[in-house]
Amino acid sequence: MAYISFQPKDYFNTKLYTGTGSSNVLTGIGFQSDLIWTTTRNASEIRPINDSVNGINGYVRSNDVDMLDASGSCITAQSSDGYTVGTEDRFNENLNTFVSWNWKAGTSTGIDLTAGTITPSAYSISTTAGISILKYAGTGTASQTIAHGLGSVPKFMLFKRTDASGSWPVYNASLGPTKAMILNTTAISDTGTSYFQDTDPTSTLISIGSAGELNASSSTNICYCFAEKQGYSKFGMYTGNGNADGSFIYTGFRPAYFLIKADKVGEPWLSFNNKTQGFNADGSASTGNHSFNIESTLIESNSSYIDFVSNGIKLRNGGGHIGGAWDYIYAAFAESPIVSSNNIPVVAR
Repeated sequence: MAYISFQPKDYFNTKLYTGTGSSNVLTGIGFQSDLIWTTTRNASEIRPINDSVNGINGYVRSNDVDMLDASGSCITAQSSDGYTVGTEDRFNENLNTFVSWNWKAGTSTGIDLTAGTITPSAYSISTTAGISILKYAGTGTASQTIAHGLGSVPKFMLFKRTDASGSWPVYNASLGPTKAMILNTTAISDTGTSYFQDTDPTSTLISIGSAGELNASSSTNICYCFAEKQGYSKFGMYTGNGNADGSFIYTGFRPAYFLIKADKVGEPWLSFNNKTQGFNADGSASTGNHSFNIESTLIESNSSYIDFVSNGIKLRNGGGHIGGAWDYIYAAFAESPIVSSNNIPVVAR
């Protein structure tokens, strides 16, 4: 049985913390984060995404169209084990509870990204974990390509214009390059060549069309690009069965993070992780793996929708938001592979 040669927690980790309203040092993440996605758990608030390429104190909102905001005091310092949040309420309001999802990339120099028609102006890349963060200028013209530096084919990509307002086009390999999901809405998939030029990524290049959300003339844009790594990440599509005894999604690892969205039905983006509620359901709605509506400002939901098990996700709800009888795209990252690098099998939670 194959296993990855690194520990998933070295490249993805969830951090829970309570706000103080003043400078707040967060530790225990295990690495210096290059991508940080923060959510307030107990109060209605935006869902900011910070990254080291845009500058770690600047953020874009995953549930909105606003441009990059670098005016506040949100993430003021970083260390090899975490970061410091400042006084901005959406990161550190006193006594509010927060969750942040953290990814490590790391390599920001020495990679040749000149093979495409657009060359990124800045980047942070990990070929080990399959993550590439790319900053680039748009041209306004169709049939553009960008080198991503991963050395393997991206399966999941998020795009955001940062110098002006614009929605979030999302590419998922199982949905294909003729359609885009939009992260900041509950809308169904949008069909059109203007997003990805009807062209799947290769091991070298991603393709984009003329859509203003990702390629307006003289615009500044960010792309978060992910390739699959066996035992660490999985991107795909599943079909719900409309039953409380729901479908099973095989990932090959015990998940730490799971993001889903219905394809042809106007349902929310739902995000789950292994720490906001650290165990599977026992029949009570308040005990299962809690969720967040990513495109909204809703607080954490205590509905019991899924179980995280040793080799994937078991759906425990037949509702349209997660288990209806139609297709859903998903992204998943591991807590531990089925067999870890020390040959110890993983058990269910």
